Amino acid sequence: MKPLLFLSALVLVLQSCGENKPAPPKEVKQYTIEQFYQTKRIGAGLWSTDEQRLLVHSDASGIFNLHEINVTDGTMKPLTQSTTESFFAVDYVPGTTDVLYNADKGGDENDHLYLLKSDGSSQDLTPGAKEKAGFSGWTKDKKAFYYVSNVRDPRFFDVYKMEVGAWKPVLVYQNNDNYNVDGVSKYGDFVALSKSITTSENQLFLYDLKNKQLKEISETGKPGKYGAEGFSADGKTLYYTTDVDKEFAYLVRYDLASGARQTAFETNWDVMYSYESENGKYLVIGINEDGKNKLLIRDAQGKEVTFPAIPDGDIVAVNISPSEKMMRLTVGTSKSPNDLYAYNFETKELKRLTNSLNPEINTGDLASAEVVRYKSFDGLEIPAIYYKPVAASANSKVPALVWVHGGPGGQSRVGYSAFIQYLVNHGYAVLAVNNRGSSGYGKSFYKMDDRNHGEKDLQDCIYGKKHLQSLDYIDKDRIGIIGGSYGGYMTMAAMTFHPDEFKVGVDIFGVTNWLRTLKSVPPYWESFRKALYAEMGDPTTADSTRLYNISPLFHAKNIKNPVMVLQGANDPRVLQVESDEIVAAVKANNVPAEYVVFPDEGHGFVKKENEIKGYSKVLTFLDQHLKAAPPVPQ
Repeated sequence: MKPLLFLSALVLVLQSCGENKPAPPKEVKQYTIEQFYQTKRIGAGLWSTDEQRLLVHSDASGIFNLHEINVTDGTMKPLTQSTTESFFAVDYVPGTTDVLYNADKGGDENDHLYLLKSDGSSQDLTPGAKEKAGFSGWTKDKKAFYYVSNVRDPRFFDVYKMEVGAWKPVLVYQNNDNYNVDGVSKYGDFVALSKSITTSENQLFLYDLKNKQLKEISETGKPGKYGAEGFSADGKTLYYTTDVDKEFAYLVRYDLASGARQTAFETNWDVMYSYESENGKYLVIGINEDGKNKLLIRDAQGKEVTFPAIPDGDIVAVNISPSEKMMRLTVGTSKSPNDLYAYNFETKELKRLTNSLNPEINTGDLASAEVVRYKSFDGLEIPAIYYKPVAASANSKVPALVWVHGGPGGQSRVGYSAFIQYLVNHGYAVLAVNNRGSSGYGKSFYKMDDRNHGEKDLQDCIYGKKHLQSLDYIDKDRIGIIGGSYGGYMTMAAMTFHPDEFKVGVDIFGVTNWLRTLKSVPPYWESFRKALYAEMGDPTTADSTRLYNISPLFHAKNIKNPVMVLQGANDPRVLQVESDEIVAAVKANNVPAEYVVFPDEGHGFVKKENEIKGYSKVLTFLDQHLKAAPPVPQ
């Protein structure tokens, strides 16, 4: 554990004698990367048949394993002891203590569905060598479940049904027409399908399994984005979101018999998702409100259900039990990871079940995420999530980082990040930019980067740097850029095309050669390929010229400031060769380049030991090349 650091901030205090005296030093404790990652991540929270237990996955062991939580006393019992692959909870098998879970191999994204039996043995239910499968819900009688799989054709996902006990796949819907499968009715009569046109426009369909008929639900002549959100409990209604004729996505009820549609909920932010509880007693609506989850629950009469009050916590997700008497709440803030609570609708009792933050960490030493906005080069207002070090002041200036999210089309959101808090705790301000093209701020904003990647959206990041420089407690000569995936691309684009802007760049599995990346997307992206090409450009056409021009690899001779690259060897989206080549190109410039490859990770890190290794090296790199870098001569 590191000693306490006393970082003083001088402020002007008017004294009776007219003298200025410094305020008392602000005490901030710095924590090690190991301490930050002793914090546990927990996910899922699925009700057992008797509603006495919750099935979760947690990385308390270092990677994600299955656990169940006793709702009465909060004790957590491990169900698996994997040391190599992460296991993620799907659900209990109804009426039993067996569970379903999914896992891939080393981050290759070929997820399989597994059955974990009560005796501890497991069975791969989708054993195809290159198969990718996903759970799609139980039948009404809970005797079988639906799932999607690309085992027949690696490009397309078909719908299968599997009976409990028999565990044999039965093909329900063969997808020969490049659709996305968005949901299956638990009554076994309809499949919701969609077809991508662009990343901001698609079509929505219903396929009648009994009559073998396809019907378009999206409105002819009204282009927009559609998302199936599931069928009602009685099987008579399809819920979907759309932004047709509106700037933000709203929720629609579609009557399966009559075809009548009705707006069920609308606000001035995107509706992210919605679903009905088991018997339709409650409707849950999730809203993306300025980078933060907001949840509404309505009863069958449309009356809003009041949430229990949770001090210093934001309810980010819920799961209502099959009896509709209990509710699991997932609660977190930017200074504390998600924790689970159980709430009894009848008794109004609220019970905390987990404490995920390492008790050695005092939240008072961490930074609260603040939603800020600044103007870009053309006057466009750019939203961002900002983390200010607790002890930063005009007399104790700190270096800063512009953080760029993945995508294209992702969003930085308010929530806990051990990595960001680690950086901020060690004296770096972080501005997580939601550049044009980001989700959550309306469809016009979302489409602003189409065929313009690495240009205006990159300027938004540069103007994020300028915003940081306007703050009197930021060391304006020590600002770097960092990002993962598409954010890694933006990082390398900044270092390549604007080499004087950022003092360092940290690229986490980022694209550097768009020609290769767009040609080598995984086969199961086939339904999305044309939409991706419509936004980014088609590498097999004249678009290749622009893609070449915006690819950092082909212009790496311009890079002159230090770069760090992190890469998973099993990444199916951004191949390791991308990072190999850009690192070699930077070194050819005699520019410092640090490279860390993880042989057991894919597109994103899930193992704590790898996060600890990689992110501690990032801090060391920043301390050497950014914090300790000589100031620019004035």
